[in-house]
Amino acid sequence: MARSLVWFRSDLRIADNTALAAAARRGTVVAVFLRSLPHWQRHGHGANKLDFWHRGVVALSEALAGIGIPLLHRDIDDFDEAPAQLLTIAREIGASALHFNREYALDEQRRDHAVVDAFRQAGLQASGHHDSVAYAPGELLTGKGDFYAVFTPFARAWHRRLSAAQLALRDTPEPQAPLPLSADPIPPLPKPAQAQAGARQWPAGETAAADRLERFLRFRVRHYADQRDFPAVAGTSELSPYLALGMISHRQCLQAALGENDGSLAEGDAGIVSWVSELIWREFYQHVAAGFPRVCRHRAFQRHTEALAWRDSEDDFAAWCEGRTGYPIVDAAMRQLVRRGWMHNRLRMVAAMFLSKHLLIDWRRGEAFFMRHLVDGEFCANNGGWQWAASTGTDAAPYFRIFNPTTQSRRFDPEGRFLAEYLPELAGLAPRDRHAPSDTQRASTGYPLPIVDHKAARARALAAFKALPPSH
Repeated sequence: MARSLVWFRSDLRIADNTALAAAARRGTVVAVFLRSLPHWQRHGHGANKLDFWHRGVVALSEALAGIGIPLLHRDIDDFDEAPAQLLTIAREIGASALHFNREYALDEQRRDHAVVDAFRQAGLQASGHHDSVAYAPGELLTGKGDFYAVFTPFARAWHRRLSAAQLALRDTPEPQAPLPLSADPIPPLPKPAQAQAGARQWPAGETAAADRLERFLRFRVRHYADQRDFPAVAGTSELSPYLALGMISHRQCLQAALGENDGSLAEGDAGIVSWVSELIWREFYQHVAAGFPRVCRHRAFQRHTEALAWRDSEDDFAAWCEGRTGYPIVDAAMRQLVRRGWMHNRLRMVAAMFLSKHLLIDWRRGEAFFMRHLVDGEFCANNGGWQWAASTGTDAAPYFRIFNPTTQSRRFDPEGRFLAEYLPELAGLAPRDRHAPSDTQRASTGYPLPIVDHKAARARALAAFKALPPSH
């Protein structure tokens, strides 16, 4: 019987896994995970994400063992080592084929092409499967044959062309006969890669992901459209870490949405439709990474914004990172990020726009800081969100859209409950005063004065954008 090697990366589940299902149909399966800590750390992945990844691999190894598939584990320093390492393993275990699920950022695509080439030159089969998106990049194009650069027409085309086959769940392999091969123990992470305590509160693995999806559907999804923007309310799915590492699939989420919404994804319950739109946004940014690889090279999507005159203020950047800008909603958001390894989506927009517009500091610095702390750090989504906020990306906010942090705070945390949770120094103030404490209140609580005036900062950002050469 044919034997296949399945290479797991950011698809840490046995249910609805395209590569695993394809390999199991062919014969017996051995799994492998290549841990590339030095490479990941050089490319900005922080301890919270790496710890969650590690715990996800441990959970995956246990799940695979339950169906008789051993998980081999190897450490490599760089993606360049992947082809030789995988070939060596395939030869050692007598595998004639390799299966993996594709990833779409530039480095990952290059790595995967090199692996496929190496296997084919060795006379072995290597198959990359499209698993994390409904449409493979290049399948969903504009009428001119281009990749979409704006979300709304992309989403319309996504809904219009979607078929039942694209949402069909892949089979979970049946238990296979024991192999004369043992799973490798998963080595612990070195101390520099160990997560903060708050980030470790995210349980890892597909069982935890399925439980979170079930709770979201039972208690939150029908209020999602109304509550998703309020950080003091448990109104979001909090599935982003699990989607980022494939502990749950987009198909599982969409199938659940269909089941709760009379078989529709585009209309019906407002909460479900709104949540589906967020899942499509995630796919859109993966298409952008594949179709416009310059965004993977630290480049702005909107080319003319490369000339923007960013400020180089280490003091202002440090104040933003440490949650002491003097704008309570920004500071509470940054403290949530550092404490939990996660930030509410509305606050990601507020914090990103404050750095890139109010402080006029290069969005790439904020993007990197988020990646170092986010347990759900995913290049495509993080880059897309930051470029949106900075008005340099696809579907970008108009450059003149500059959130007033105090207005955002009053609108989305009207009772100041979120502020009180993450800024305990302000908890003793009346709720209405927490959004913009007076100078006297700041002095008595030790909360800092604003590091920049909103009106002056807005004028400075508008002038910087107006000075840019026109886009083409």
